[in-house]
Amino acid sequence: MMKRAVKSVGNGETELEVPLDTVCFIIMKAREFDAKDPVTEPNPASNPSDDRSAAILEDHADDPVLEELQSLISELSFDAQIDLVALMWLGRDDHSADEWRSVRQQAVHAHNAHVADYLCGTPLLADHLADGLSALGYSCAELERQHL
Repeated sequence: MMKRAVKSVGNGETELEVPLDTVCFIIMKAREFDAKDPVTEPNPASNPSDDRSAAILEDHADDPVLEELQSLISELSFDAQIDLVALMWLGRDDHSADEWRSVRQQAVHAHNAHVADYLCGTPLLADHLADGLSALGYSCAELERQHL
């Protein structure tokens, strides 16, 4: 069972609706996806053993990491998706931690069916989410150590 991340921000009435371990998993997957190289051979005629599986390091449109990331975000609750967008905005230095309620409210108004595409299409998503968590006093360091 995942623990819910609870952190008072600003006036002490706001809590994150997305579990910390979920955000950390999204950060790890986004870093995995961001590490991919541009596609050098869009239609390779060889098989993976011939090219030493180099294609898995390239950013193909049907990338399983991207598909997993988009699926995970799409399956989150409305409130969890709102928190992810707000955390990303906070991490971009668009706002400060004391503005959390306002940032979250802006994310509510901006919410639509394309949240996963929006987040996955944001350059440096992992960094922005990690910085947003940090601004609120959270860290993925412990979870990352467990997975290394």
